[in-house]
Amino acid sequence: MDLKLFGEVFVTLLVIVDPPGMVPVFLALTRTLPSKERTRAGTQAVLLALGVIVGFAVAGKTLLDYLHVQLPALQGAGGLLLILVALQLLTGKADESSEQGGTTNVALVPIGTPLLAGPGAIVATMLFVQRADGAVDYTMIGLAILAVMFAVWLVLRFSGGIVKLLRPAGIEVLTRIAGLLLAAIAVQLIADAVAAFVKLYA
Repeated sequence: MDLKLFGEVFVTLLVIVDPPGMVPVFLALTRTLPSKERTRAGTQAVLLALGVIVGFAVAGKTLLDYLHVQLPALQGAGGLLLILVALQLLTGKADESSEQGGTTNVALVPIGTPLLAGPGAIVATMLFVQRADGAVDYTMIGLAILAVMFAVWLVLRFSGGIVKLLRPAGIEVLTRIAGLLLAAIAVQLIADAVAAFVKLYA
């Protein structure tokens, strides 16, 4: 068993996914949901993220090559999607979306992807898979991905306690802050994508 590889994958993905940083965004997007529905949304988001990351780990390079899509394009698309969500949070329109779309929309997009299973996590996983040598390495990578997703699920599962502490006014402030953070993340993703394209075609 290559515990070094397990640790490397686990720490890398944990830093990229950033479970504590996900809490304000998750609470902002699910603040109108009852406790049970919020837990369900967290579970759905984690399951989707797990499926997307594993899917790209197994067939990501083949799929992107077939579609003639470069990795920076995936990064830029994730950034654009996050900008739309950030604008909803900053303008207070996230409430309308969650009421119309229900739990599933919020859980799948943007929490499941591109926040949890974003370009960073996908690219990092694909690079680890390319480096892997044999079944043991693939097993370690798979176990590390599962461990990260379990850690994320635990953080989202117990984030409901924060709602009780903050109360409606606090959640409202948190929502605006989350929108600002999301906008910053989105701009960074797009900037990184542009820089990568410039480097590719320079």
